[in-house]
Amino acid sequence: MDWDSELELAKHAAMAAAGQIGHVIHNDILDESGRDLKHRADMEAEQVILAILNQSSSSYPILAEESGEIREIRHDTPIWVVDPLDGTFNFSRNIGLCCVSIALWQDDQPLLGVVYDFNRKELFSGIVGQGAWCNDQPISASHVTSPEKAALATGFPVNRDFGSGPIRDFLLRVQQFKKIRLFGSAALSLSYTACGRVDAYTEEDIMFWDVAAGIALVRAANGFVLTENSEKGGWMRNVRAGSVFEQGNKLET
Repeated sequence: MDWDSELELAKHAAMAAAGQIGHVIHNDILDESGRDLKHRADMEAEQVILAILNQSSSSYPILAEESGEIREIRHDTPIWVVDPLDGTFNFSRNIGLCCVSIALWQDDQPLLGVVYDFNRKELFSGIVGQGAWCNDQPISASHVTSPEKAALATGFPVNRDFGSGPIRDFLLRVQQFKKIRLFGSAALSLSYTACGRVDAYTEEDIMFWDVAAGIALVRAANGFVLTENSEKGGWMRNVRAGSVFEQGNKLET
């Protein structure tokens, strides 16, 4: 099926949401209890995206970070997956590592993804099986297979276990990499994996909407991605992307 019109729709929605975010002050925080943070920019950007998607393709269900499931989500129909502002904490501190993320999935497989880094004016887009682009220029994932030569992007999402044991085990696994980077945005981390700026990405117990578009981009850029349901259930996922993780390599110590 030709998904070009849906890709253009997602691009339009992402850029419109970014325009709305630009009108929100960085410290307009609605809730910062626990490790999570809710910002007015998240709420307003999501409403812009939902209005555009509902107007143009109302038959597709939507899974959105703030609004949850909109219409019945089924395996036999595409669903939009929306994160209106990935890297909210960064945005609240005026750290320029945040973005708008929109994906289209069907039957647990990515169809397309759009990630818009409005600070750098970089629009990542891709259709699985057709290609991936940054500002309309083709991109491709890294083919580095050795961790000791690879840059790894990772993070610590709010739902993961922050106990000393799990954190120590995680560090033992990733210390094999040449460099480790924590950008504070899963969508940007996967976008950078899709274009080869970093060679690999891994994160545990990350919410699906944080990674849905990025996974699509890596797949569209001919990169390897393994996605598993988190043991914690719900919409949480464990994700590994990049050639170093192919053939079941989990970097176990």
